[in-house]
This record gives sequence, C-alpha cells and structure tokens, in this order.
Amino acid sequence: MAGIVIDRIAKSFGAVSALKEVSLEIADGEFVALLGPSGCGKTTLLRIMAGLETRSSGRVLIGGRDVSDLKPYERGLAMVFQNYAVFPHMTVYDNVGFGLTMQKKPKDVIDRQVKKAAALLHIEPYLERYPAKLSGGQRQRVAVARALAVEPAVLLMDEPLSNLDALLRLEMRAELKSVLREAGTTTVYVTHDQTEAMGLADRIAVMHGGKIVQIAPPTEVYSRPASMFVGGFVGSPPMNFIPVEARAGSVALGGQTLAAPRASGALTLGFRGEDVTLAPPGEAMPFTVRVAEPMGSHLLLTGRIGDAVVRVVAPPASIVKAGETVGLRLDPDRIVFMDAATGAATDLAA
Repeated sequence: MAGIVIDRIAKSFGAVSALKEVSLEIADGEFVALLGPSGCGKTTLLRIMAGLETRSSGRVLIGGRDVSDLKPYERGLAMVFQNYAVFPHMTVYDNVGFGLTMQKKPKDVIDRQVKKAAALLHIEPYLERYPAKLSGGQRQRVAVARALAVEPAVLLMDEPLSNLDALLRLEMRAELKSVLREAGTTTVYVTHDQTEAMGLADRIAVMHGGKIVQIAPPTEVYSRPASMFVGGFVGSPPMNFIPVEARAGSVALGGQTLAAPRASGALTLGFRGEDVTLAPPGEAMPFTVRVAEPMGSHLLLTGRIGDAVVRVVAPPASIVKAGETVGLRLDPDRIVFMDAATGAATDLAA
C-alpha cells in the first residue's frame, strides 16, 4: 500500500508562512493534482513530501510509515521535474535505467525494467539515442520512464508538461493518464494549469494562500466550487459572479425567479458561461454585449450585467453583435450562491 497522509504540515520562511497546517489524504493508486497560482505553496508542499525541503511542523506518511525525517532516497518515491533533467552524455537506455543502476540492481533486472518502462512510454526505438537527438516531448517521456522504471511507491510530478508547446502538451496529457492508470502508481501532480488538473486527476486539491481551499473530483470543483476564488480560478472562461439580493427565499433576475439558500440578504450568484441560454431581453436578465468572439466551437460573448463583467458561451451560429442587449436565462440546477462578505459557498447544493 502506498497511500499518503499529509498531517498538519506547516512551513515558514522567516516571517513568511508558506504552508498553514495543510492536511491531505491520498489513497493508494490515486492521482491527485495540487492546483493553484504561483506562490500558493503547492511546490513547497511537494518538495516537503519528497524530502527536498524541511517542514516547520507536521508529518508525512507514505504507506503508513512516517517518512518525515527520512532522506529522499529512503522514501520509496520518484520525481519528475519541469526541466526534464535527463543526462545529455547518456543514452536513453542509460537515462531510463539510472535509478536502478544507483540502487545496484542486477543487469537483467535493469534491462527488464528499462524495456518495460520504455514500452509504456513508447520510446523503444530511441533507447540507443542521446537526448540531443530527441524532441522535447520525447525527452519528457524519457524522464517519466526513468521515474517509473524503479517502480516507486509514489510518483511526484512538478509541472512536467509546462515546457512543451500546446499540441505536445495535449498529446502527453492523454498518454500520461493512460500510462499512470496502467502502472497503478500513487501520483501527486503540481500544476497551475487547470486544464491539466481537470483532465488528469482523480481529485484536485485547490490551493490558495498556503492552504487547501477545496479537495474534490474535477467535475465537483468545476460545477460546485467552494468559494469565489475556486470558481474564478478553475474554468475558461472563469465562473461569472453577480451581486443579488434574496427576498422571501428567492432571487429575481429579469423574468426569472431562482430559489435562494437564505430568506433575505445580500448574496453573490455564480454561474458558468455555458449554463445560460439566450432569450429576448424583455424575458430574461438583460446582458449588454461589449465583445463577440467567434471561437469555432462556440461564440464567446463578453459584456456587463450591472457593474459585473460577464462572459457567456453561445452556439457558434448565434447572431449577436457588440453593442446589442440580449437576455440571459440561467440553468437553475447549475448555479451556486456565495456569501457576499466572505466569498464562501453558502449552499453547494443550491
């Protein structure tokens, strides 16, 4: 078993608190993404798990064993970095087998494990090449194969696809998900790219200000964010937020009435751009379009509802021009309400 328990991990750099007693449990074989903006603490947490950074307090357990004070090589894990970190003077074969060589494994074991990892990552034709003769995507495959060759209990990945171009990133994302599912390795993946996190992870831990602010499956993080921060960070375009007033347990928006999570008071209503339909302005919430962008698969409309900037996804054949006012009708099953003062979700099942 190679489950991970992060137990109240805190880390301070002088007066700066990078991690604020973070706790997280990751099941054996699970893929968890640590998602958040720069400076949120996700890489620091990963480095503490790896033993590359000391903690101020708390514990790290892998497979039920407290590894908090063990050296990185004693923790039974492997790591893949953003910059590939392949050795230019070694062939692909020797790069993939490097960890096994350091463990002084027999040659037949090294050969078997290298070929197995190479087959998983589809790099068998390149085993006798040097990294200089490989593309960026192929070098990244070598780095992942090297990590998997040692059959680690845990695989830690720090923004491994960020140096690839968009097309290669898409290709590697699909391949990585398939490979890790087949390998069954417990994986922690750090990224600031919400598309990667959504596409790869079994669960996403969204981090902000040194804390985990939501941990849930990707679809839940997307459709039921725990706060305005999560809704605004996850999704492209991000979730829209408009101030509303609850009266008698409901909110009136143009010609539409929605149930509210409280009888009265100020709330913030959140909705995704694809969860609306266009309607005549007199029959729904009026939306003044400022910019209309044909995106091929959809038409992206940007405008205002009151003082709030709103982005709406419309069918590609929609005929809407800048300067027009149209009506927006919301899907009542897809909205969320946030507390106007704190930004926290008031009722995730609203």
